[in-house]
Amino acid sequence: MKDIKFIATDMDHTLLTEAGTLPPHFGDYLDRLEALGIQFAIASGRPLYTLQNLFPDHKDRLTLICDNGAVVSHRGRILDKVLMPQADYQDIAAFVKSHTDGRPLVCGIDAAIADEKDRQYATVYQEFYHNLAFVPDTAAWTGEADKVTIYLPNGDARETFDQQIAPRYGGRFSAAVSGPVWIDIMMKGINKGTAIQAIGTKLGIAPSQMMAFGDTFNDAEMLSTVGYGYLVANAHPDMSRFAKYRTASNDDYGVLKVLDQVIAAQS
Repeated sequence: MKDIKFIATDMDHTLLTEAGTLPPHFGDYLDRLEALGIQFAIASGRPLYTLQNLFPDHKDRLTLICDNGAVVSHRGRILDKVLMPQADYQDIAAFVKSHTDGRPLVCGIDAAIADEKDRQYATVYQEFYHNLAFVPDTAAWTGEADKVTIYLPNGDARETFDQQIAPRYGGRFSAAVSGPVWIDIMMKGINKGTAIQAIGTKLGIAPSQMMAFGDTFNDAEMLSTVGYGYLVANAHPDMSRFAKYRTASNDDYGVLKVLDQVIAAQS
């Protein structure tokens, strides 16, 4: 672990506990890693504005891989932003409403856009999308967006993905199950893995010098890209083929346990 120069972690069910909280003294870990010259990244399906709110004291020192790689910010500066054409996000929103039991969220750059009739889900949405706006019809909204997220209140994300989303959109877009009640659809080639590859090229850091943590399918490319890919103990069982290493669960602070090893190796 003496060669590690870049560490990325997923947020939900990986770094965050099941109660949605950061592990204790996490800010201190960020400071210690920075002192060792190790760049830390948050790689999440959450948007830039939410991640900035979650790390107010470190946002300008972190790499933020947002919306599964559609927006990448490095130490306070946006390096890349890949938008989805209006016709595409409108089509996806319309299809979700007419052919699935899910509800679409069009992920605008400045706010997530939800249907007026979905205000009942506002508390759920705002946990991940701090800026939230309601409109009469997401399939008619226009603006800059980089992703469509589907919320499955019945908990059937995997089935909906396999039966409806992948057959229609899997060939033209990057689509992934990001949790039991979430599906994310981005532009083709956009994922956490390609984002990390691009960052490594910009920073001159090889994949063999990178470490990443994850738990589910939108982490697959990221874990496969880095030299040290870790699954937390609570990861989806079908994820085992994507990562070489294992650590404790999110509630047992598995990410911190490995960070302790990295810090000890380089101190």
